[in-house]
Amino acid sequence: MAQLCRRKGTFVEKRAGSQAGARRLTSVVGVDLARLPLAGRGVGSVRQVSHSERQVSEELLSLRGVLVMGGGRPLLRGVDWSVHKGERWAVLGPNGAGKTTLLQVAAATLSSSAGVVRVLGERVSDADPAELRSRVGLASAAVAERLPPHERVLDVVLSAAYGLFRLGRLRVEDADEQRARQLLGQLGCRLLADRPFGRLSEGERKRVTIARALMTDPEILLLDEPAAGLDLGAREALLRFLRRLAAQPDAPALVLVTHRVEEIPAGFTSALLLRAGAVVGSGPIDTILTPAMLSATFGFPLRLDRIGERWAATA
Repeated sequence: MAQLCRRKGTFVEKRAGSQAGARRLTSVVGVDLARLPLAGRGVGSVRQVSHSERQVSEELLSLRGVLVMGGGRPLLRGVDWSVHKGERWAVLGPNGAGKTTLLQVAAATLSSSAGVVRVLGERVSDADPAELRSRVGLASAAVAERLPPHERVLDVVLSAAYGLFRLGRLRVEDADEQRARQLLGQLGCRLLADRPFGRLSEGERKRVTIARALMTDPEILLLDEPAAGLDLGAREALLRFLRRLAAQPDAPALVLVTHRVEEIPAGFTSALLLRAGAVVGSGPIDTILTPAMLSATFGFPLRLDRIGERWAATA
């Protein structure tokens, strides 16, 4: 029998027989991420999270002294980092800095060699990884590679609601399909719904995987270079979507990995800078994102300009 539970203002159904922790949205009270506006007027100002709010808010992710080894060398070294409810993080660093490894640890898809990792209040080493992963949305190239190229885009998004990578002939309810179509629409992919996933461009694949990551109403949303491969117009449309997502009080905590400060959406509250697997700086974005800190992170003297709520870096 199906079991309904309430989480974050949303009714979520756990079904017997599905993979551990798989969720399917049945109805919504309050804010529905599927109905987030992508265009139009009347959008409120972006909510900023103060230091005092962060101190008392729920800790969703915690890394303490985390070491990850790979190929005989450290991919992450002594990383201390935490993410609280309501925070929106940008993670920056050069190639090989450990950004993707950090997301894999945060998504409970990669175990640390040392240190303590807690996701949604549970110590990962003691928890059911499948249950944790069902509550964390992840959009990355690694996820995209596991999706069947012949599966139509709509089914790729729907499959996340059942904890699957391939939907196959599984029957779904109208409410699930409606939500999947709405998410695709918000990300500019409405016309791609019936196209095979393998025939999409790189930028289209990234937007579809974000829609898929949002399908389960996650408590944390991890985005690994979501703007890579997008042309200028598509990039700005995506950043506008993420800005409005960040402004929603019931939206998941957001963690976005990027190489470029220009790809940080307006409204992001915090920044983590990585170099060679170690933390260069971590904290409020206005404090951490400075020319000196950015130059130290990338190993090159950089100029940093702020234009409204956006950033630009030049040599």
